[in-house]
Formats: sequence, structure tokens, C-alpha cells
Amino acid sequence: MQIANRKLQSALQIALQTAAALLLAALVAPALRAETIDRVLAVVAGQLITLSDVTAATDLGLQSADGAADPVRAVLSKLIDRELMLAEVERYAPAEPSAAAVDAEVQHVRDRFPSAAAFDAALARSGIDEKHLRETLRQDLRMRAYLDQRFSTATDRRTRLVEEWMTGLRRRGGVIDLYLSGERR
Repeated sequence: MQIANRKLQSALQIALQTAAALLLAALVAPALRAETIDRVLAVVAGQLITLSDVTAATDLGLQSADGAADPVRAVLSKLIDRELMLAEVERYAPAEPSAAAVDAEVQHVRDRFPSAAAFDAALARSGIDEKHLRETLRQDLRMRAYLDQRFSTATDRRTRLVEEWMTGLRRRGGVIDLYLSGERR
């Protein structure tokens, strides 16, 4: 009889421990589930380009897909080129744009939206703030100044020369492109 009670107690203990472990697992499991916050689409000269970067560039009108069949690929390619160019520009340190020039660029982006609330909503959707936008636009102005300086005398051949320069940057730029067209997003 004592042996039967011990076996019953042992079985109950095991059942309670199992139930407690299952309850704990059920409570902890949602916290352990991985949630995709963003996707890295490319690494360029050590800089990550994420899906949210592509979305921000598109939503804010900083880059366009130009009607491409795969708009993510089209904008990603432009952002890859931008990072390659920016790395080159940083090496030669062109003059900083004026605060007024950056303000004008920010205003130009704001003007793409019907209201301040729509602009703020686009920033929020993109996961960036106005400070980040200002920095991006400052970099764009520096790149334009660099291109104007480097290719100023070649107005009739400028497009071809810039494309040849970009081809060279792409060749030696250390690009890791992780985006697969048609992949579920």
C-alpha cells in the first residue's frame, strides 16, 4: 500500500512538473518567437542597406523605381550606387553645403506631401526622423557638388563619363547584394 502511494505521489509530482513546464513554455514562447523587424538587402563598403531604407527612399521621393517591374530592385540599385558614390565623395571631402541649401532640400521633400501631417506620417512609416532626412539630403548635396566639380568640363559627355566612373566604383566597391527578385517580402 505504501509503495502504491509513493508511486501515485511520484506520478502526480511528475504530472504537476510537466504541467508547470508546459505552462511556462506557453507563457515564454511568444516572447521567444523571432520577429522580422527589417531585412538587410545589401552591404556596400561596410554600410547596410535595408528594406526600410528602400521604403523610405521611395515614400519620401528621394529615389524612384522609374516604372521598373521590380521596384525594390530598382531603388536598391540606386541606393547601392549612392553608397558607392558617397564613399568616394568622403575620400575627397568636398565643401559642406550651406544650412540654407539643406533647408531648401528638406522643404522640397515636404512640398511633395499635401500636408505636414502627411509628411510626418511618411517619416514615421519609414522609421526615420527629420534629422536623418536632413543628413541624407546633406550627403546628396555634397555628392552633387563633387560630380559638378569632377565632371564640370565634360557637359556633352558627362552622362557617359559618370556612368564609366560608376562602373569602376561598382567593380571595386565591395558590394554584397542579398536581394533576390521575386522573393516574398
